[in-house]
Amino acid sequence: MIAILIILAAIILLILGYVYYGSWLAKQWGIDPTRTTPAVELEDDIDYVPAQPIVLMGHHFSSIAGAGPINGPIQASLFGWLPVFLWCIIGGIFFGGLQDFGSLFASIRNDGKSVGEIIESSMGPRAKKLFLIFALLVMIMVIASFVNIVAGTYASDNNIGFTLQPTGNETTAIISIIFIILAIVYGIITNNFGVGLVPATIGGIIMIILSLIFGLNIGLALPRTFWIIFIGAYITVASLVPVWILLQPRDYLSSYLLYGMMILALLGIFVSAFTGSATFTIPAFTGWNTSLGPLFPALFITVACGACSGFHSLISTGTSSKQLASEADAKPIGYGSMLIESALAVVALIAVGMVFPSYVNGDFGSPAAAFAAGIGVMFGTPDSAVYQTVYALLTLAVSVFALTSLDTGTRLSRFLFSELFLKEGEASYKDATGIRKFLTYPLTGTLLMVVIGCVLGALSLSQIWGLFGAANQLLAGIALMAVAAWLANVGKNNKMFYIPMAFMLVATITSLILTIIKGIGIISSGAAMWGDWFQVLFATAMVILALILVYEEFSAFFLKKKTVK
Repeated sequence: MIAILIILAAIILLILGYVYYGSWLAKQWGIDPTRTTPAVELEDDIDYVPAQPIVLMGHHFSSIAGAGPINGPIQASLFGWLPVFLWCIIGGIFFGGLQDFGSLFASIRNDGKSVGEIIESSMGPRAKKLFLIFALLVMIMVIASFVNIVAGTYASDNNIGFTLQPTGNETTAIISIIFIILAIVYGIITNNFGVGLVPATIGGIIMIILSLIFGLNIGLALPRTFWIIFIGAYITVASLVPVWILLQPRDYLSSYLLYGMMILALLGIFVSAFTGSATFTIPAFTGWNTSLGPLFPALFITVACGACSGFHSLISTGTSSKQLASEADAKPIGYGSMLIESALAVVALIAVGMVFPSYVNGDFGSPAAAFAAGIGVMFGTPDSAVYQTVYALLTLAVSVFALTSLDTGTRLSRFLFSELFLKEGEASYKDATGIRKFLTYPLTGTLLMVVIGCVLGALSLSQIWGLFGAANQLLAGIALMAVAAWLANVGKNNKMFYIPMAFMLVATITSLILTIIKGIGIISSGAAMWGDWFQVLFATAMVILALILVYEEFSAFFLKKKTVK
């Protein structure tokens, strides 16, 4: 019964946050549905493409979700359910939602430009360059982490080829490939053949169901190395083609998988409460220290995307702002999507609570496996057919969203890498000259980021996820400060940013410093592996860049000159 109370409390609090705090933010900033958005004004049929609200919601939500709101809360459950629950709710409403909504708003008032460009408008080109370097380091961690996760959900040790008795990974692999093909077909027919959204959506959902049935009966067995190469090739192509061909339709269709997964989980919570098929066993609080470290800062770094994520600011200002057809859609897409993600994080917390002793004992290979098992036992015992079906479907959903974050993230990397070498007044590589023309060419940055990310992902370094969490949360603190500085510069209320940005910066810099100290200790003992050196060097670089950016951005708060946007 406690699981029902937790999820009901989460839903009620998040709805209240959306209705009252979200609306207050929109009023403070002056959301204006009559203004022309960059997607309409600068439409180029490649990156700037106006999307219907429900389609853009699907893209945005699928892209920000990924595996983060499942992995993070499950790992943080070692502190007990209460700290994780409180941070998901408070963080989602006052930290993550604020950052996502604010970033999206700032971008649409700056021609759909990235956080880096917004920083330049308030603090100058040096701060922009530093931020872009910082963001690219974060994107390397994003690509490496999710390549590792996705390849792990596809890889099979069976003989290469199709199989009639597929494992969960073999089912996930073949359905994911079908999903990519389905998205391309959907994008073509909706953009070139005049098929309406409703009939296309119905057809798409039917095809999703048929692909699920197919994949549950016929799987594809291939090794992990193949899938890393495949994923690298896929995200390279996905980042370069027009958004309407693959990104928009794939993310939109993917969102229905996620909605279905959440509905299935909610149903399971109520079923288990009244049938006793599963029991929520996480203590409310286990202590101030766990294997993750002290509650501060470990909890706030580990939960990550379920409460606040810097990666979201890059999506808001990288792809979503270029597809927003009306400012009226900024609140539901920017703020609402974050709160749905917080709800998903609470669902993940409840799921692991159903198998908590097994999770603590290390019986699951990953948090995603614990999530699927936790929902599965709500419907039946591990040896039942319904459990196996639910487990396979949920593993697929997690994999689909990790891949969605990957292709969006790679596209963002392309934008960021090009911006790093473009001079003021240059819109694209076509305006650049010499070596900068090569460096700003879309394929150059894409390939470089994909190769680095895939190589690191292939190494399966245990340190990567921890670095991703800290770097991602540090990016959130910097993004919050960037938007606050811009709001101050244009004469709008930014006081709601002060506490969130200060907290995120202190928590994440503290976490990175603790990581550096621990790593130096391992190195000094002579027991260091390659990954330990990588962790120390990467964390040190992040701290130095962050401190310089904090100084640059803090100074901007005291700018007296104001403009109107």
